[in-house]
Amino acid sequence: ARQCFRALKLVKQDCLLSLRVSRCASTASVPRITTHYTIHPRDKDKRWEGVNMERFAEEADVVIVGAGPAGLSAAIRLKQLAAEHSKEVRVCLVEKASQIGAHTLSGACLEPRSLEELFPDWKERGAPLNTPVTEDKFGILTETSRIPVPILPGLPMVNHGNYIVRLGHLVSWLGEQAEALGVEIYPGYAAAEVLFHEDGSVKGIATNDVGIQKDGAPKATFERGLELHAKVTVFAEGCHGHLAKQLYKKYNLRENCQPQSYGIGLKELWTIDEKKWKPGRVEHTVGWPLDRHTYGGSFLYHLNEREPLVALGFVVGLDYQNPYLNPFREFQRWKHHPSVQPTLEGGTRIAYGARALNEGGIQSIPKLTFPGGLLIGCSPGLMNVPKIKGTHTAMKSGMLASEAIFSQLINENLQSKTIG
Repeated sequence: ARQCFRALKLVKQDCLLSLRVSRCASTASVPRITTHYTIHPRDKDKRWEGVNMERFAEEADVVIVGAGPAGLSAAIRLKQLAAEHSKEVRVCLVEKASQIGAHTLSGACLEPRSLEELFPDWKERGAPLNTPVTEDKFGILTETSRIPVPILPGLPMVNHGNYIVRLGHLVSWLGEQAEALGVEIYPGYAAAEVLFHEDGSVKGIATNDVGIQKDGAPKATFERGLELHAKVTVFAEGCHGHLAKQLYKKYNLRENCQPQSYGIGLKELWTIDEKKWKPGRVEHTVGWPLDRHTYGGSFLYHLNEREPLVALGFVVGLDYQNPYLNPFREFQRWKHHPSVQPTLEGGTRIAYGARALNEGGIQSIPKLTFPGGLLIGCSPGLMNVPKIKGTHTAMKSGMLASEAIFSQLINENLQSKTIG
């Protein structure tokens, strides 16, 4: 028995040794997973030798990153204040989408308070708010039935006075208003890098480089991104933005708040049978198909856009315990519930998408200001979770930010500890 044991031990050692050798041999021949310059600096990459890396720089008073409801509201309010005080303020706004509103995704039931403050005459200006809420329904689903829950006056879920909107269309309209006021909008340019002064304050941003091959090598058409320098840089990137994450770390902005929590929101747009169409109806549910350990719920909004459209979606908190849970599959199951399926039968899905949501609430909001910049909108997580609404708070944060910025821009006695 002892001899057998020793023999097995020797065989095991030989196997381990040969495995190590084969691993070393295989890793030597495997290509690098990424050649991105954040992992492999370009100054150490021979493929980049002799490539002109100089960037053209532009100066502005305020640079805004992200043309969502928050970023556009900030830009519009700045220009409104400049006109009221007969001042010249250069506002530049960069947006990664090819056109304004193209990356905006939401099942939006809009509270119009902030829009009314920004444009009291929004109806005359033709804002695309075509569907006032006429009916509010809430229910708890079981596998086969629906338990109706009354929505009493004063509860956060009351939608009387709100509008069902296609948020991409509203954002596109806000973009038109911003351009008419003189905001310089650069769609198709993603903010790729935060720039800093020597004293550590934010200097501005740089847009993404173009003309790079998949393996990270420069093409003949390579062009360096543009630098935009500003007195103040406003970050309105949306949920979990990559620049905001750098700023949280550099300035320790999350020191005095709770960790942020996130959900995934899946959305679809359907055309349905006109007989089943109830323009202005808002429906929300919780419960099935999610178990009691999983946070989430659904929405179904009947839009009035000159055709029988419904926007429907399903949100699942990303802290779900079951590692096999598939949010999209749960969404599919929900669509087959006896209270949902009749609405969709005979209809056609015409669009779909998904996005991340901040769901930590007020206790998870970080410090919003730092030398040379601010965070607004869904970037710091200003969604009102009990209301399931964030557009009006995002817009208001942009307007408040602009009022604070403008008072500093025109302050002739301003004493600043930093350049930014």
